[in-house]
Amino acid sequence: MRSFDSILIANRGEIALRILRSARQAGMRVIAVYSEADAELAWLQQADQAIAIGAANPKDSYLNGAAILQAATLSGAQAIHPGYGFLAENADFAQSVQDAGLLWIGPTVAAMRAMGNKAQAKRTLLACVSGYPVPLLPGYQGERQDLPFLAEQAAQIGLPLMIKAAAGGGGRGMRLVREAAQLAASLQSARSEAELAFGHGDLIVERAILQARHIEVQVFADMHGNVVHLGERECSIQRRHQKIIEESPSPAVNADLRARLGAAAIAVARSCDYVGAGTVEFLLDQDGQFWFMEMNTRLQVEHTVTEEITGLDLVTWQLLVAQGKPLPLSQQEIDTRLANGGHAIELRVCMEDAKQDFMPQAGRLGVWQMASHLRCENALQAGELMSSHYDSMLAKLISHGSSREEARLRLVQGLRDTHLLGVANNLPFLHACIHHAQFVAGALCTDFIALHQADLLAALEASPEQNAVLAACVLFATQRTDKFAPELQNFASNGHAQWACEFVLNGGMQRAHWQAIENLWQISIGQHQASVQLHSCVASGAGKLLTLQCNGRRFQLVFYAADEQIYVSCAGQQFQFQSARAAKAMGGGKGAGQLNGTQHEQIRAPFNGRVVRIAVQEGQQVAQGDILVVLEAMKMEHSLRAKRAGTVQSLSAAVAIGSQVQPGAVLMEIA
Repeated sequence: MRSFDSILIANRGEIALRILRSARQAGMRVIAVYSEADAELAWLQQADQAIAIGAANPKDSYLNGAAILQAATLSGAQAIHPGYGFLAENADFAQSVQDAGLLWIGPTVAAMRAMGNKAQAKRTLLACVSGYPVPLLPGYQGERQDLPFLAEQAAQIGLPLMIKAAAGGGGRGMRLVREAAQLAASLQSARSEAELAFGHGDLIVERAILQARHIEVQVFADMHGNVVHLGERECSIQRRHQKIIEESPSPAVNADLRARLGAAAIAVARSCDYVGAGTVEFLLDQDGQFWFMEMNTRLQVEHTVTEEITGLDLVTWQLLVAQGKPLPLSQQEIDTRLANGGHAIELRVCMEDAKQDFMPQAGRLGVWQMASHLRCENALQAGELMSSHYDSMLAKLISHGSSREEARLRLVQGLRDTHLLGVANNLPFLHACIHHAQFVAGALCTDFIALHQADLLAALEASPEQNAVLAACVLFATQRTDKFAPELQNFASNGHAQWACEFVLNGGMQRAHWQAIENLWQISIGQHQASVQLHSCVASGAGKLLTLQCNGRRFQLVFYAADEQIYVSCAGQQFQFQSARAAKAMGGGKGAGQLNGTQHEQIRAPFNGRVVRIAVQEGQQVAQGDILVVLEAMKMEHSLRAKRAGTVQSLSAAVAIGSQVQPGAVLMEIA
């Protein structure tokens, strides 16, 4: 037995807060660490002690093992929990923790080395000649890593092909190659992103299975030889190879398949003498055959859905195993819980713009209200600055029901009652996903978003009736902020007050007219006319909760005004208004970024990011879709492409390898 009563959490935000809760319930003292960018975040106050560990850059703080160990020594912590990201799969860091005389709450270093690297994991399983057979996809996972050789191996495997960072996770360093012409650039891009995210660029290449399901199995093992699985999770709804919706159990898995998946996952854990929490990930093809992908040697973000259907606290299990105690339940007891556990679904709330290929965003959080009937994992507080230095995930919303449909409907209502304003996020896109007929039917695959993207994006657009309600909200908001005042034209006609205003709604220029007749507003926007009446307005945090009636239908919406932006949340959808003046200054709205008619286009940075590649030079001709510049933000690379053919007229001085650019900064002009 190895007892401890104080732990340092080597992570941030909702991850750290989740671990803190379980540690506190176990009576432990909790030490948090933070970077300069996170110094003012409210969640830090919940720790017994919080220690600064470096600058905003993750490499200088949350990935700085020496600084974290120094904080552990300073605080008197006896153990370190790495969370489920950043250092959780870093075997060298785990070893340094143990060398410092501290307990590592996680797998053994040997198991991490065997499974934490995708290439080594496949080599380990190929060398394992006994036990349950684990099916592996054809591919190359060798030590020779020069790109020409990898290209040769890829050609032998054939298309479609998946490139993966050997040390990867979270979709970073992954590229799907459908055409031979994409191979060289995809290998280079995957290597660059892998080096940025994981410190080295080793890659593996393997056959890709299209329209497969992503199924993972939660495993747990103790120091006494006991290994169990806690059922499967469906993680097929992904963008950029990163999960955004997970659920348990999978709609595609029956009792027989669950038993076979569980047996394979346990075999993977036993192949490396695993200890602690881990996740074995598989692809399930359309014929019902499953294939091993990788093992994540840590607790996963989506462990919450497993907790919901089993009634267990998996972080508490981690603490018990780290102290040398046996697993609390047998496989038979767990199977009984799984059979009667109902269904759970998790949504990842991220700072990103679905309309711009899920580009990451940043900004100050204005309004944050959670649905009371959902489990919400978060460390948010209105008024806090959401940094672009870290992962884009802000929170997780989890529902549980006796059936999948009950869990889904709870989420539907929960999204209507959840308001997050001030920074662009994916709540409306998640709302569209769980309403889609294929999701309702459980017909899921890793290509779900790509296959249904047109439908999903169309669901984000406002209806004519909603436009009228939103226009009324703009009028109401402009009366309470002077930021739109220069845009608002006031005049009188027939004894009634009238207004006209030009503004940008979700990127498109709009012009609306209002006429006030007693307590009614007659609104014209485009070809649509409506009568809108204000019923009530009450404070909602930093925003306002409006109840409006439009053409006899009642709407409730929350709005928040900041600078020259107005953010609105209404029935699970979100809308952003910008004054026409501000939009033109930023290159937004119709004719955005154009000079002298349509002769020139300004390419602007859509977010705060670091320049990692410049693909063009002045005077170069480009075709529509050509990559112009690659920015890195939130540990991912994002390519900015030409919207039309032209010639690069000029490059901004801001466009230099390694330079940091701000949102809206002009990067180049295309003639």
